[in-house]
Amino acid sequence: MSTKTIAIPPSFILGAAASAWQTEGWTDKREGQDSWPDLWYKNDRHVWHDGYGPAVATNFYQRFREDVQLMKQAGLTHYRTSINWSRFLTDYENGVVDERYAAYYDELFDEMQRHGIVPMICLEHYELPGYLLETYGGWASKKVVELYLLYVEKVFARFHHKVTRWFTFNEPIVVQTRVYLDALRWPYEQNTGTWMQWNHHKNLATAKVVKLFREKGYQGTVGCILNPEVTYPRSRAPHDVLAAERYDLFYNRVFLDPMVKGHYPPELFRLLEKHQVAWDYSEEELAIIRDNTVDELGINLYYPHRVKAPSRAWHTETPFHPTYYYEPFELPGRKMNKSRGWEILPEIIYDMAMRLKNDYGNIPWFVAESGMGIENEGQFRNAAGTIEDDYRIDFIAAHLYQTLRAREAGANCQGYMLWAFTDNVSPMNAFKNRYGLIEIDLQNNRDRRPKKSAGWFRKLRDERQLTLTIDDEWK
Repeated sequence: MSTKTIAIPPSFILGAAASAWQTEGWTDKREGQDSWPDLWYKNDRHVWHDGYGPAVATNFYQRFREDVQLMKQAGLTHYRTSINWSRFLTDYENGVVDERYAAYYDELFDEMQRHGIVPMICLEHYELPGYLLETYGGWASKKVVELYLLYVEKVFARFHHKVTRWFTFNEPIVVQTRVYLDALRWPYEQNTGTWMQWNHHKNLATAKVVKLFREKGYQGTVGCILNPEVTYPRSRAPHDVLAAERYDLFYNRVFLDPMVKGHYPPELFRLLEKHQVAWDYSEEELAIIRDNTVDELGINLYYPHRVKAPSRAWHTETPFHPTYYYEPFELPGRKMNKSRGWEILPEIIYDMAMRLKNDYGNIPWFVAESGMGIENEGQFRNAAGTIEDDYRIDFIAAHLYQTLRAREAGANCQGYMLWAFTDNVSPMNAFKNRYGLIEIDLQNNRDRRPKKSAGWFRKLRDERQLTLTIDDEWK
């Protein structure tokens, strides 16, 4: 065992993240303001763990002042959340602002400013209005791209003097992958062409938002929060290496390349055409993407993805899916978060940092989500009632160390943000796996209680120094 100490630069972000739909609850939500997660919950409540969903969530909408105090107590320098598109407007076609909901954000940003916490705001964190999904097919429609731009224009006009760090989407690949590629979430439709259309329209929407922001002359930056999975082949054999490259192409480069380099990988076009995946795009749209790349990226990193070459032939009657080119591979002996079923490998942050440095122009970026969800955390409560989440402290320390180590190696990494500030609702898992620095007590009016990790995080912020023990002893 050895002890490592590494400095945290003064400007380095030490923050935490959440989203509107996973925290706010439905207080003051009007009829017809359902988001996609709201409709999923209403149609499929039985798949959400113990029936918990976005209806109450953490009731942040009513308790944000209390929570901002806790942010300060836990040492957060920045807090990332989203504005819920489905609630910000009462008329999506004409861009009519819900003044009650907008006023809540005015108050939230003012409260954060008073306590020295910088807001970082996503414009869509899965919160596509249900009306637009049911009327136009959601992001399959170019009409929705234009209505999103109308919504964003209203948000910028209202809050540009309070927020300077904007992000078009959080994990823009996730919803359509779960709904249209894997058919695991409502409304369950396997259609690879629709999946690719959603990808393209979110890339196009991002470029249009960047263009709008710059034309208006607003101060600040526009980026996107992506979740590229650091992908390792089972072996060095060419067939396994190719499987990893294809996985990377379909799930990572489909957003990384257009948003940072301004164009899709030619190989993506070739393979989609080979498999007769129909999607609609124009040269004009590609030019908009080319000319309006993002200012920065947030990168969500939880676990590595390992693949191997497929071992079976593709069924001729099954529509094309990227798994045509790969199969998952589970590394024997890997360290696991058994609650979540995810491998723990802190080095993914360093590896991603070097990729962004070497392949993507060393674009400014930060770790936008990193965290450890644990089931039945009450078993770690001490006599004083505090959850002693040393496993979370160890997880954060190991991943933050890799982030700082990458920065010292020249990566343009601006910070590390934890998922999440408080325990909150996750898709389907609801409150089953707890991620927060702050406990949400479901049995007692959702009372808040800092966990041990909250005090540790505050000390980290105050001292600007990380000390950790690394198991590097030859035994």
